[in-house]
Amino acid sequence: MPEETNSSVNPSAAPSWPVHEDTTAKWFLISSIAYFFIVGIIAVVIAAKFVWPSLLGTVQYLTYGRLRPLHVNGMLFGWLLAADMGLTYFMVPRLCGVKLWSEKLGVATAALWNVIVLGAVVSLLMGWNQGLEYAELPLALDVLVVVAWIMFGANIFLTIASRKYDQMYVSIWYIMGTILWTAFVYLTGNFAVLFATGVNQANLNWMYVHNAVGLIFTPVGLAIAYYFIPKSSNTPLYSHKLSMIGFWALAFVYVWTGAHHMIHGPISQWLQTIAIAFSLMLLIPVWAVVYNFFATMKGQWYQLKDNIALKFLMSGVVFYLLTCFQGPMHSLRSVNAIVSKTDWIPGHAHMAVLGAFSFFAIAGTYWMIPRVFKTSLFSEGLANWSFWFMMIGGLGFFVTLRLGGFWQGWQWNNVAIPFIDTVVALKPVWIVRFFSGILMFLGIVSFSYNIMATILGAKDRPAVAA
Repeated sequence: MPEETNSSVNPSAAPSWPVHEDTTAKWFLISSIAYFFIVGIIAVVIAAKFVWPSLLGTVQYLTYGRLRPLHVNGMLFGWLLAADMGLTYFMVPRLCGVKLWSEKLGVATAALWNVIVLGAVVSLLMGWNQGLEYAELPLALDVLVVVAWIMFGANIFLTIASRKYDQMYVSIWYIMGTILWTAFVYLTGNFAVLFATGVNQANLNWMYVHNAVGLIFTPVGLAIAYYFIPKSSNTPLYSHKLSMIGFWALAFVYVWTGAHHMIHGPISQWLQTIAIAFSLMLLIPVWAVVYNFFATMKGQWYQLKDNIALKFLMSGVVFYLLTCFQGPMHSLRSVNAIVSKTDWIPGHAHMAVLGAFSFFAIAGTYWMIPRVFKTSLFSEGLANWSFWFMMIGGLGFFVTLRLGGFWQGWQWNNVAIPFIDTVVALKPVWIVRFFSGILMFLGIVSFSYNIMATILGAKDRPAVAA
């Protein structure tokens, strides 16, 4: 029997509705969309370099070694995490029935976050790089990230502490988990790793890289999905108990999976086996989450035709399912022997970050922006174009790299094939990757223009229903 889980946010439970300023949420989302567009250009240039390796090769600031970390950090922290933080500032006060604890602290956090992102652009283009995957930022910027995260966490936790509703909706659990897990993961991957060497350093680094996706972007992404799927479909969540099973399973399982990126490497067999076992156990929280979302949508699938936010959300759920099936499978020793270090891995990572979690963030933005600016979306047609550009481009990108990576791994395992021949053989894959990237970038442009036009022309269009 479906459970009514929105009782914790029942209007009758609160003496009055607070008036939300949403200033912090607006600043985070506007800046994140700007970075999404800028970093999207860098992504297309990188994809072009795979097809034309000499492109811009004489410009030291635009070499692959400088653009790639800028692209990674820009997408992860400039676009996605900033957008997730903006949506968190929007969701938490409403789920608690109170105003944000401090808009001033929130705006200061947004300003500091922009200083960090702009500092990252300058430092990475200049080649000031620590040389650690996902942890390339100079130490000074790492310290500022910690300060910004403390400011963000304090504001959110104090808002939750002052809530009017006793019961906490699942999105709040995931947001609290994100704040605590990010602190642990980021400190490990950017500070503790500096005190280790050799295999120990690599192990810590991969713990950080994998958990950056699993314990930072996954929980906050699911918080967004849990909030906006019922909101945009106007349907109660199927099961609060099932959502709690997914949360606690994620909390206990995910942290131990990072070493599956080092299978067949110079680490202990028992550590590899533990990583494989916990990677397979990830199927438990994934199926709990996905079943909950699909059951919520029972009888509501017709809404996908005209509901752009729901279209992005449920597509993101499918990408999440595929990503979290692919991950455990490539942790198996027999599969890992083929796909490890191939194009399969970036295909997998992009399906998670640009497929599942960016789709959730885009959906939340499409739903939130018209409401906080008290207007209607600039263009529903353009919103649909942004969806199809990103969907078709994303599928071309993810599927091509997945199949190409498997083919690449088979060639690497054949000692009779010279390595350079395996590089030449992948050129058709990289051509498809480039044109798929163009489509995805067109989706980013359509989305960014639509949101900015909505904001700038807010006074010219009637408000949508809250």
